[in-house]
Amino acid sequence: MISDKVRPHHLERKAILYVRQSSAHQVLHNRESSALQYAMRDRLTVLGWSEIEVIDDDLGRSAAGGYNAPASSGWWRRFASVKVGAVCAREVSRFARNSRDWQQLIEMCRVVDTVLVDQETIYAPRHGNDRLLLGLKGSLIA
Repeated sequence: MISDKVRPHHLERKAILYVRQSSAHQVLHNRESSALQYAMRDRLTVLGWSEIEVIDDDLGRSAAGGYNAPASSGWWRRFASVKVGAVCAREVSRFARNSRDWQQLIEMCRVVDTVLVDQETIYAPRHGNDRLLLGLKGSLIA
């Protein structure tokens, strides 16, 4: 196990990898970003997950067109009923469009003991310092 924040009970559950680009132009012309985001699957594998679900069905959907980020649309609420050990994105702040939705996501992950993983670190919302860092990241969401 690479991190002490990832416990055996997290690895028994699946991990969700969220891949997103805001516009069709980005999807077509910024392939490096897509490749880097999909490569986060390798990070999850190294961390010990064998079951990884990739959510990329909103690639190229802009917020200007009425798109809601995952936390806004509520797909993450299934953490409460589906056994999810980790939620991953290259940048975890992509999960929400506003601080309120971000705080709800962090709280849900804390309650069901789901870690958040990005390119920089692993956040365990049950740990006070990680919750503080996630809260700061959320305060930067416009």
